[in-house]
Amino acid sequence: MKSQRRFDFLSRISSQDSRADELRAGRRGAFRLAAAGMLFGASGLFGRKADAEEAAEALPDIPAGRTHVLESTKDTVSSGVLDPSRAAALTIDSGDIVHYPNTWTVWGNEARYGLSFEEREPIRKRYPSGPYSNVGPVAVRGAEPGDVLEMRWLKLQPIDWGWNSFPLGVGALPSDFDKPYVHYFRFDAERRNAAFVDGVTIPLAPFQDIAAVQPPGDKPVSGILAGAYGGNLALPEMVAGTSLLLPVQRSGGLFWTSASVAAQGDGVVDQTGIETAMEDMRIQFVLHKNVPLDGPMVETPSHWIGFGFATDTLDAALVACLRGMIKWTSRVAKLDPRDVYPLCSMAASFRVTQYSNQTGSVYTSVPPRAVHCMLPKSVFSPALRVAMAQSARSS
Repeated sequence: MKSQRRFDFLSRISSQDSRADELRAGRRGAFRLAAAGMLFGASGLFGRKADAEEAAEALPDIPAGRTHVLESTKDTVSSGVLDPSRAAALTIDSGDIVHYPNTWTVWGNEARYGLSFEEREPIRKRYPSGPYSNVGPVAVRGAEPGDVLEMRWLKLQPIDWGWNSFPLGVGALPSDFDKPYVHYFRFDAERRNAAFVDGVTIPLAPFQDIAAVQPPGDKPVSGILAGAYGGNLALPEMVAGTSLLLPVQRSGGLFWTSASVAAQGDGVVDQTGIETAMEDMRIQFVLHKNVPLDGPMVETPSHWIGFGFATDTLDAALVACLRGMIKWTSRVAKLDPRDVYPLCSMAASFRVTQYSNQTGSVYTSVPPRAVHCMLPKSVFSPALRVAMAQSARSS
């Protein structure tokens, strides 16, 4: 029965994974390598270097357990915040899959196609703690602080429309424009592309902007924020075929997700990509006991990706990212930190994940400035790549 379920999932998501790969010019060969033998396929998420294709490979195979359905309703969605007072919407076992058939748009699903900016403003102002419709939480039996919870993105299929917008006072250029902006998109039936202005088409690569375990403490935490628990990661590489690893902060893990995005660039400079919702999202949850991890880590078929967050400057975010990547790589690859520092300088790519310079937000929180490190697997031997994948999931 489990073998049949695995085959069914491969069949349902393979076309989506192939489409995501096609969005990355020059990366098709890497996808073919990654898809071979992979439980849930792979999206082509590879760096600029040509030899990235040589390192693309299947992520570790983990058999699928039961499949659960988590619909978005007023009882399963927490608007704006990750609320520690909410009971688990689902409790599952490690290896199980959660199917999300109808995630909400922002503002409690009040965002609608075609609303003018003036029509949107009163709605936006009703959600001061943040716009995001956080669905969950999902508890995993046996998860405790000191463990790692791995979320494997199996399928991410958006609805047929989305939007980009910027109010005044947000983004990297909060005062450069004299009028706010909103633009709506219709996606093609295959969810491959979205026409923008004349002569411009945006390729789609859907992902979830917000993915978090419940932070420690008894107070609600805005989904706008990010930290060791995950949160507002805003990472375009985290598409179907990748894995997110998070350190568990509370019993059960209690995973939330929201802020579906159809396409986004590094930096998300106007503070939005193409915002949307998911009509078919599937995540496999895998618990790893007693694994040291200080913050979010993403594995793609060709890269390990770590994060750095800061409330003040991108400089501070870069330093945090670099220090975290040195510590993590030293542990899983068993390398001297003095060697990992130059390795990051020679081979890794540090990118602006999110630049926020908000001066006029209606929300009580602002996004962190964030930097992520793309560490290519291609620089490591095949044997060391296997050892790193195992060490990332064990003590």
